Amino acid sequence: MIVIGITGTLGAGKGTIVEYLSDNYNFTHYSVREYLINEIKERNLEVNRDSMTMVANELRAKHSPSFIVDQLYKQAIKENKNCIIESIRTPGEVNSLKAKSHFYLFAVDADPKIRYQRIKMRKSSTDNIDFETFILNEKREMSTTDENKQNLGKCIQMADYKFNNDEDITTLNHAIDKIIHQILSHEQH
Repeated sequence: MIVIGITGTLGAGKGTIVEYLSDNYNFTHYSVREYLINEIKERNLEVNRDSMTMVANELRAKHSPSFIVDQLYKQAIKENKNCIIESIRTPGEVNSLKAKSHFYLFAVDADPKIRYQRIKMRKSSTDNIDFETFILNEKREMSTTDENKQNLGKCIQMADYKFNNDEDITTLNHAIDKIIHQILSHEQH
């Protein structure tokens, strides 16, 4: 069983990578976002980026920095299929998953203006913001000294494979194919 974690900046293409791996390599998808949305709804809160950040930080502070991804990993183990855990946001999550075998962390990034246009097109309730708020949200999530809070910058540094997604989807897909073939070849030896 191969586990791929995905981290990256807002709107960089994490979901695009998930979709490609699911459709072309039969990976099962486990989403931190969906996990948090379910938790937010149970608490009768509004589903938005602030609620997601607050709930995630509370769960990590109460249980452990890797609590959410550990819960998703437990679900994945039960299914025993190649899987993707999206979206890794804290170094504690990376460390927990890297301690398990057959884990690879992918990071994706792109130019901020391109990413902002992408989030506007997807029309998610958590993405209905102006460019300045987009940049401020990202800045807040890029670095912190609190291990329970988002630190995308550190997670990206810890990645095994990094993708720049400034080009078209075909270019990204070719890059993914190349890395997946390397991983599959490595796993067979």
